[in-house]
Amino acid sequence: MRVLVANLGSTSFKFRLFDMELETLIARGSIDSIGATESGVLIEIGSNKQRLTCRVPDHANAMEMSLEIVEESGIHCMNDPGDFAIGFKAVVGGKFKTAVIVDQEVLAEMERLSFIAPAHNVPYAQAMRLFKQRFPSVPLVAAFETGFHAEIPAAYQTYAIPHEWTEKYGVCRSGFHGASHQYISERMRVLAGNCSRMISCHLGGSSSLCAIQNGISLGASMGLSPQSGLPQSNRCGDIDPYLVPLIMRETGMSMEEVFQVLATKSGLLGISGVSADLREILDASEQGHKRAQLAIDVYVAEIRRYLGGLMLRLNGLDALVFTGGIGERSSLIRNRVCESLQEFGIEIDNRLNDLATEEARIDSKGRRVQIWVVPTNEEIIVARQTVAVLETQQCS
Repeated sequence: MRVLVANLGSTSFKFRLFDMELETLIARGSIDSIGATESGVLIEIGSNKQRLTCRVPDHANAMEMSLEIVEESGIHCMNDPGDFAIGFKAVVGGKFKTAVIVDQEVLAEMERLSFIAPAHNVPYAQAMRLFKQRFPSVPLVAAFETGFHAEIPAAYQTYAIPHEWTEKYGVCRSGFHGASHQYISERMRVLAGNCSRMISCHLGGSSSLCAIQNGISLGASMGLSPQSGLPQSNRCGDIDPYLVPLIMRETGMSMEEVFQVLATKSGLLGISGVSADLREILDASEQGHKRAQLAIDVYVAEIRRYLGGLMLRLNGLDALVFTGGIGERSSLIRNRVCESLQEFGIEIDNRLNDLATEEARIDSKGRRVQIWVVPTNEEIIVARQTVAVLETQQCS
């Protein structure tokens, strides 16, 4: 079977196409500025790269165009829909926690909860509906980011709210970045062997930490929504809930306007006033920009706060893993997160840290906790989940 894994942003579309017989990547691509007058398209098939500029009105068109280019290259998918599926790296599914076949009930639940994840659920639900209309014979699977966290113990899932809200409305700490944390868990079994207690640090435009014991999530820094946990590139992370009515009273903004700011103009962007991109914030900090430095300080402090709590949850630590765009590329952030933690068995080798590319172990020799840099592969996890769901349907 061939599986196209779709990763959607509000105006962007990225995909990877896998042949799942040997789990080989056969094509990948991206389209940006969807809905604008001009969109940039990049499709890679082997060593061949195709770039063009054209108008792409919606995400369904983006998928359709990508598949047409792939078909024209000789890689056929659409002529055998029984051996082709699309897996979506979906985010909030409400009562649907793991990977499921997309139907009207799933779409309705995603749309009902769009206000929790406006940057994610809205484009995903729209694209799924459009694609179901145009290609009704192609199975669609939504692999929700909460799936890996399904077994978190109740003590780590439950908010201190009226229990009726928890039971009736499903309000709980769901956790996200499940595909990334699951990949790290599986890959570390290969790289590090008997590391039963690990913390996966997925640090990027969207960031979260996850405590993993024997391959099972015991909790993550994100809670009910992707706006929670660590400061994100432009999302606020954890805040006191009474911040919202305070700002409404002081500014005259509506609740919707306040939440829009918290979801799009906060996080590292809000603190620094420079950028949502940590690379630009780091550059500004080196030039003496005080708010840029403050943004870095807050980001590191919050990572360390969650790191400490998750270490206690695991009753110790065998491995600490950095992944995601920032986790994989920023030796400075890795160094600052691990600074002065020698008493906990955590110490980075500065030379190994500075040289780290791809998969690399970077802890000081003789320290109890292994420290790794491991590039994530969320897409292969989504592809595997897609195949598993379809095989289960065929057997039932």
